[in-house]
Amino acid sequence: MRANILMKLAAVLLITTAGSHQAAEAHSADSSKFTHHVRVNVRPSYLLPTHRFFRGENELGKRLDKSGSAHLQYSFSFPSGSHFGKLYPTAYQGFGVAFNTFFDHKEIGDPAAVYVFQGARLAQISQKLSLDYEWNFGVSFGWHPYDPYADLHSYVNEYNMVVGSRVNAYINFGLLLSWRPFDNWTLSAGVDLTHFSNGNTYYPNAGVNTVGGRIGASRSFGPTNTNSRTNAQIINEYSSLKNLRFAERMSYDILIYGAGRAKGLIWNDTPYIAEGKFGILGLNISPLYRVNKFFRTGASLDVQYDESANVGEYVAGTGDDGNIRFYRPPLNEQLGIGLSLRAEFVMPIFSVNIGFGRNIIYKGDELKGFYQTLALKTGIYKGLYLHIGYKLHDFHDPNNLMLGFGWRFGNR
Repeated sequence: MRANILMKLAAVLLITTAGSHQAAEAHSADSSKFTHHVRVNVRPSYLLPTHRFFRGENELGKRLDKSGSAHLQYSFSFPSGSHFGKLYPTAYQGFGVAFNTFFDHKEIGDPAAVYVFQGARLAQISQKLSLDYEWNFGVSFGWHPYDPYADLHSYVNEYNMVVGSRVNAYINFGLLLSWRPFDNWTLSAGVDLTHFSNGNTYYPNAGVNTVGGRIGASRSFGPTNTNSRTNAQIINEYSSLKNLRFAERMSYDILIYGAGRAKGLIWNDTPYIAEGKFGILGLNISPLYRVNKFFRTGASLDVQYDESANVGEYVAGTGDDGNIRFYRPPLNEQLGIGLSLRAEFVMPIFSVNIGFGRNIIYKGDELKGFYQTLALKTGIYKGLYLHIGYKLHDFHDPNNLMLGFGWRFGNR
C-alpha cells in the first residue's frame, strides 16, 4: 500500500516538472550552476534464507524469500566549472526515502528508510548508455522486533529471532545500466545487495539480507555536464601526483569513536541476554597513501576497549530478577590493540573505508581472531569528518558500531 502511494507521488512529481524542460535547456551552457535530479525506482528482491525463521519456522509456516522496496530520491551534481565538477563530472549525491515489505507484516513489519546515497559512472558503453554504481547508507525504522512476552506489541512475536530492534541500519550497493533516451531523462536497470542490522545494539541481531533487481527513472534540472570521461580517464589527466614525494602523498587520520552493544552468552547450558548495554571506546591512527585522487591505502593502529569482552569468564550468577550478573574483568582482558590494512574510496563529501586486521596485543578468546571494518566518512569542515562504521569478527559475527569523529592531517 505504501509502495503504491510512493509511486503515485513520484509520478505526479515527474509529470509536473516535465514542463520545465526548456528552461533547463537554457542553462545547459552555464558551468557555475548545480544540476538537480529527482529519481524514482522499485527494487524487487530475493530474501536470503540465512535464518530458520526465513526458512519456514514462523507464524505463517512458510518460506519467506521475497521482498521489495520503492524509493524516491533527490540528488545534485557539482557545477561543471567547479573543482569537483571537473574532477568528478558524473558523480551525484543526495538523500532518499524508501518503503520496504517482506510480505510478513505482523512478524517483521514494513519498515521505512531514510538514507544518503552517492553514485557515478564506471564505464561509458555508448553515447547514451553507461555502467554506473550507487551506494545507499542510512537508517530504517518501523520493524517488528522479537517479543516473546508481548512487551512491545499487542501480540507475542516469538518466532522472529532475526530482528531485535525497531530501528536498524540500512546498507545497499548496486550496479546499474543507465540509458539516456532524451536530454535530462535517464532510465536505469540493474542489480543490488542490501543489508539491515542494528550493529549488536540489541539482541537478537541475525541481520536481514536481500539480493535483487532495480528499475527506475530520473529527471534532471539545470545545466548538463557534457563531460563523459570515466574516473580512469580523469586519473590520467590529474597525474600531477606522480611528481610529489612520498611524504607529500601521505595523510594521517586520527579517529575517536564509541558505541553501546548488547551481550548474549550461554552459562550452565542456559542462554542469557545480559541486562543493559556495554560500552565501546576506540582509537584509530591511520597513515594513508594517496594512490590517486580517488583512492587511498595504508595501515591503521586500532585500539578498542570493549566492556563486554570476556565477561563470560566472570559470571557472578543471577539476581532475584533472573538477570545474569558479572564481575568486572581486568582491563587487559577488555582492551585489544590491533593492526589493520585499509583501503579508502574517495569521492566528493564522502569516503568509504574498508579494513582487515587482527589484534596483536590482547588477552582472552573473545579478542582473538581477525576483524573487519566498513565505514562511511562524511566531510564536515576541512579535515574534520563524521565516521559511521561497523565492525565484524571473523567475517560473520557482528561485533559493534563505530560512531565518532576524526581529523585528517596532511589533506592537501
